[in-house]
Amino acid sequence: METDTSVSNVVLVTVDSLRADAIGPYDADRHTPVMDSLADRGTVFERAFATGNWTPFSFPSMLASRPVFGDSGRIGVEDSPTLAEAVSEAGVSTGGFNAANGFLTTHWGYDDGFDEFDSFVANVGSSVYSRYLATHPTVEAWLQLAASPIRRVGSWLRGETDDRPFLDTSRMFDVEHAACSFVETSESPFFLWVHYMDVHTPYVPAPRYIREVSSGRLGTHRMLLAHTRTGLGLDVSDRTLADLRTLYQASVRQVDASIGRLLETLSANGLDDETAVIVAGDHGEEFQEHGHLAHYPKLYDELIRVPLIVDVPGAEGRRVAGQVGLDALPPTVTDLLDVQPPDSWTGDTLVPSVLEGDSPADEPIVSVTVRDDSVTAQPIPRSLADGDLLVSVRDRDWTYIENVDTDETELYYRPDDPRQQTNLAPDPTPEQRDRLDSFAPIATEHATMIRAQDSEETADDGAVDEDLEARLSALGYR
Repeated sequence: METDTSVSNVVLVTVDSLRADAIGPYDADRHTPVMDSLADRGTVFERAFATGNWTPFSFPSMLASRPVFGDSGRIGVEDSPTLAEAVSEAGVSTGGFNAANGFLTTHWGYDDGFDEFDSFVANVGSSVYSRYLATHPTVEAWLQLAASPIRRVGSWLRGETDDRPFLDTSRMFDVEHAACSFVETSESPFFLWVHYMDVHTPYVPAPRYIREVSSGRLGTHRMLLAHTRTGLGLDVSDRTLADLRTLYQASVRQVDASIGRLLETLSANGLDDETAVIVAGDHGEEFQEHGHLAHYPKLYDELIRVPLIVDVPGAEGRRVAGQVGLDALPPTVTDLLDVQPPDSWTGDTLVPSVLEGDSPADEPIVSVTVRDDSVTAQPIPRSLADGDLLVSVRDRDWTYIENVDTDETELYYRPDDPRQQTNLAPDPTPEQRDRLDSFAPIATEHATMIRAQDSEETADDGAVDEDLEARLSALGYR
């Protein structure tokens, strides 16, 4: 008897800064029971790669199946046919809720096609200071982190949950409640996108999740100390690094629990058997694998390899080893909803892999970043004019990285060197030379393509109104 795998709805959950090895399906030592369950019954893509090292460079592929800079020379999707537009035009109800990431707002076109959209950054006042906080979740989280002891006392005096002062920091409650309300009130078919920021630095998990992922109890004072040391640029000791990783994993578990409540809402409304759920990270996070924290302009696996789980009711659970890029997300969603994708999208649907176990196309995955003279330069470069362009090319086992402005190259064989510490490019064997020769033209072609869009239109980016300039100035990481 053939299993019915048709769906009416799709929920796409994206988690900012989520490494692949931060969740149970990719590392059995992690505590993420909700995502573990999704993976057990769904499809886990073992080699899913982001197209950039941070949100503005990865999301054009995730919600528009287009490379960053590919249509206008700017970040954002204003000039690209988006996933929400494609399904909305086909009569699908659409909702998008972003936990205050300033790069995923109306200013960059991310509301295009959504019937309901809220980025939770426009409700804190009209002053420049308020706009700064509203468009810079990192700064806002830092301030809320510093005030957390006071807010915890206030929460205790009001008889509220001890979790609230922490979950407010990441806008988790706002996003979760909006998403659940959309599920409860929307008629099928629908497409829902939810973006979490809990895993983005600074990590401010509720105490219960710290206890779930660690043997000891990491108090608020150590949380403050760990973030203060890193924020001031002080040396990070082994203990501080361990504390940061614990806080990160607790934040992952916090998101995991919220996804569980969203799934419970689907079930309570009788929608779980007709709703596909996709979970993906937009990029990873570094813990000094290459000398830094967070996600500065680099293209190594700790930042580019991300989790990707696709759960279609009725489909068999499986794992797929072939490499895939996040530009596959939009065509996968349209395929599940039986909607025709725009011709300009670069990604291919993953539905044949999910339903039949077919291997994805064996095509290299290209990722980019822009780096100033210093890796830690602030604000982090967000345009091609801000520094050198770096392009990486990945297949199943190899990673090639080229600074196309200086011609510096790197080559890594990941099965033997998973942390990508030994650059094979300076003295390659004949096989390694073949890899370099095959990957270099791909990097050159991609760089040429996106630079062709860096036109006079891009040069006008500086001529923006005062409100937008206030938002743009806030989009660094300090």
